[in-house]
Amino acid sequence: MLNLSSTINEESGFCFGVIYAVQLAEDYLSQNDHLYCLGALVHNDMELQRLKSLGLRIIDRRQLQALKNEVVMIRAHGEAPATYRQARRNGLTLIDASCPVILKLQHRIKRAYEAGETVLIFGNRDHAEVIGLVGQTEGKAIVVDESDLGQLPELPPRVSLFCQTTQRPKAFYRLKKLLENRGIQVDMQDTVCRQVADRNNRLKVFAGSFDKIVFVAGAASSNGKMLFRTCKTVNPNSYFVSSTYDLKPDWFEPYDKVGICGATSTPMWLMEEIQTRLQSY
Repeated sequence: MLNLSSTINEESGFCFGVIYAVQLAEDYLSQNDHLYCLGALVHNDMELQRLKSLGLRIIDRRQLQALKNEVVMIRAHGEAPATYRQARRNGLTLIDASCPVILKLQHRIKRAYEAGETVLIFGNRDHAEVIGLVGQTEGKAIVVDESDLGQLPELPPRVSLFCQTTQRPKAFYRLKKLLENRGIQVDMQDTVCRQVADRNNRLKVFAGSFDKIVFVAGAASSNGKMLFRTCKTVNPNSYFVSSTYDLKPDWFEPYDKVGICGATSTPMWLMEEIQTRLQSY
């Protein structure tokens, strides 16, 4: 026996936007046998399996076009206006679980675009949230990823700068400085979700308080990748897992103190399963 002691980070687990979306889905499925959802409701395979067992059916945009007179959930990431137009044409009833923080950001971007401003969005261009943000500008917004900071695209002399809500504030402000150094006038809108940003800062303290860190998240979670990098920077003995099957006993030494934490899309029940498995070593 390794006699490990483990502690779950109380601030880890679903953010309020994901809590709201999951609760809406569970409430509907408690009285109906199925519910369609446009895209994965959360970026966590284990939680998706649980929700699918209740009747959640994940569809993509191609399948949405063929769907008629059904109920469809819009997940917390939000959607572009074109999705709502498609739903009206098909007679779909929407359960809109768009995060209020993202809805506010969408409205700000839409206003900037309609005012004739060049909209620049800092984020992952393939992420569902960013796709919805770009949709507010009829596809005209320019997206810059963190990997683009070394070689920025050609830009006009003035831009309105926004940010995907789960990006790192430090990288966002670095982009602003890079643009200004090129002589570009930047109207910056700090749209980072502070619940996520504050969690990142507090996670540094948590990660440094243990011998080992087990970080629990889905492989597709953008927020999970960011928060894991934070853990790994503070504590090199940090390990990324998506389920109990990913745990390896040889990561640990006898009497290690292990911290367990996760992304905003990681359910608490999954971190509790991880803790139970560690206690069996």
